[in-house]
Amino acid sequence: MIVHIVMFKFKEENKALNLAKVQNKLENLEVLIDELKSMEVGINFTEADRAMDLSLYSTFESVEDLQAYAVHPEHLKVVEFIKEVTLESKVVDYILE
Repeated sequence: MIVHIVMFKFKEENKALNLAKVQNKLENLEVLIDELKSMEVGINFTEADRAMDLSLYSTFESVEDLQAYAVHPEHLKVVEFIKEVTLESKVVDYILE
Protein backbone atom coordinates (compact mmCIF):
# COMPACT_ATOMS: atom_id res chain seq x y z
CA MET A 1 0.00 0.00 0.00
CA ILE A 2 1.15 3.54 -0.79
CA VAL A 3 0.66 6.35 1.71
CA HIS A 4 0.54 9.94 0.41
CA ILE A 5 0.73 12.74 3.00
CA VAL A 6 0.56 16.43 2.13
CA MET A 7 0.59 19.38 4.53
CA PHE A 8 -0.40 22.92 3.54
CA LYS A 9 0.26 26.40 4.91
CA PHE A 10 -2.59 28.74 3.96
CA LYS A 11 -2.61 32.45 3.19
CA GLU A 12 -4.21 34.54 5.96
CA GLU A 13 -6.84 36.10 3.67
CA ASN A 14 -10.15 34.20 4.13
CA LYS A 15 -8.17 31.43 5.85
CA ALA A 16 -11.01 29.76 7.77
CA LEU A 17 -13.29 29.74 4.72
CA ASN A 18 -10.56 28.45 2.43
CA LEU A 19 -9.59 25.70 4.88
CA ALA A 20 -13.19 24.48 4.92
CA LYS A 21 -13.45 24.68 1.13
CA VAL A 22 -10.24 22.72 0.57
CA GLN A 23 -11.24 20.09 3.12
CA ASN A 24 -14.58 19.62 1.37
CA LYS A 25 -13.06 19.53 -2.12
CA LEU A 26 -10.43 16.99 -1.08
CA GLU A 27 -12.91 14.74 0.72
CA ASN A 28 -15.16 14.72 -2.35
CA LEU A 29 -12.31 13.19 -4.40
CA GLU A 30 -12.73 9.89 -2.59
CA VAL A 31 -15.97 9.16 -4.46
CA LEU A 32 -14.73 10.61 -7.76
CA ILE A 33 -11.38 8.82 -8.18
CA ASP A 34 -11.35 5.02 -8.12
CA GLU A 35 -7.60 4.76 -7.50
CA LEU A 36 -7.95 6.64 -4.22
CA LYS A 37 -8.55 3.97 -1.56
CA SER A 38 -8.91 6.17 1.51
CA MET A 39 -8.49 9.78 2.57
CA GLU A 40 -8.38 11.70 5.80
CA VAL A 41 -8.22 15.50 5.86
CA GLY A 42 -7.54 17.41 9.06
CA ILE A 43 -7.47 21.09 9.95
CA ASN A 44 -4.78 21.98 12.48
CA PHE A 45 -5.63 23.60 15.81
CA THR A 46 -2.06 24.09 17.08
CA GLU A 47 -0.71 27.64 17.14
CA ALA A 48 3.00 26.70 16.97
CA ASP A 49 5.23 28.58 14.53
CA ARG A 50 6.22 25.36 12.78
CA ALA A 51 2.62 24.16 12.40
CA MET A 52 0.99 23.67 9.03
CA ASP A 53 -2.71 24.44 8.56
CA LEU A 54 -4.17 21.36 6.89
CA SER A 55 -3.00 17.81 6.33
CA LEU A 56 -4.08 15.17 3.87
CA TYR A 57 -3.46 11.46 4.49
CA SER A 58 -4.44 9.20 1.60
CA THR A 59 -3.77 5.63 0.53
CA PHE A 60 -3.40 3.84 -2.79
CA GLU A 61 -2.86 0.23 -3.82
CA SER A 62 0.20 1.03 -5.96
CA VAL A 63 2.55 3.75 -7.16
CA GLU A 64 0.72 3.61 -10.49
CA ASP A 65 -2.57 4.39 -8.73
CA LEU A 66 -0.96 7.38 -6.99
CA GLN A 67 0.35 8.57 -10.35
CA ALA A 68 -3.11 8.20 -11.92
CA TYR A 69 -4.60 10.22 -9.04
CA ALA A 70 -1.97 12.93 -9.51
CA VAL A 71 -3.08 13.63 -13.09
CA HIS A 72 -6.80 12.90 -12.68
CA PRO A 73 -8.86 15.90 -13.93
CA GLU A 74 -10.90 16.11 -10.71
CA HIS A 75 -7.74 16.17 -8.61
CA LEU A 76 -6.18 18.81 -10.85
CA LYS A 77 -9.23 21.08 -10.30
CA VAL A 78 -8.68 20.89 -6.56
CA VAL A 79 -4.94 21.48 -6.96
CA GLU A 80 -5.68 24.66 -8.94
CA PHE A 81 -7.76 26.05 -6.09
CA ILE A 82 -5.25 24.97 -3.45
CA LYS A 83 -2.47 26.82 -5.26
CA GLU A 84 -4.54 30.02 -5.10
CA VAL A 85 -5.09 29.89 -1.33
CA THR A 86 -1.86 28.41 0.05
CA LEU A 87 1.66 29.64 0.64
CA GLU A 88 3.44 26.29 0.65
CA SER A 89 3.04 22.55 0.86
CA LYS A 90 5.13 19.57 1.89
CA VAL A 91 4.70 15.98 0.75
CA VAL A 92 5.77 12.51 1.85
CA ASP A 93 5.05 9.33 -0.11
CA TYR A 94 6.02 5.93 1.22
CA ILE A 95 5.29 2.22 0.96
CA LEU A 96 3.42 0.73 3.91
CA GLU A 97 4.11 -2.97 4.20
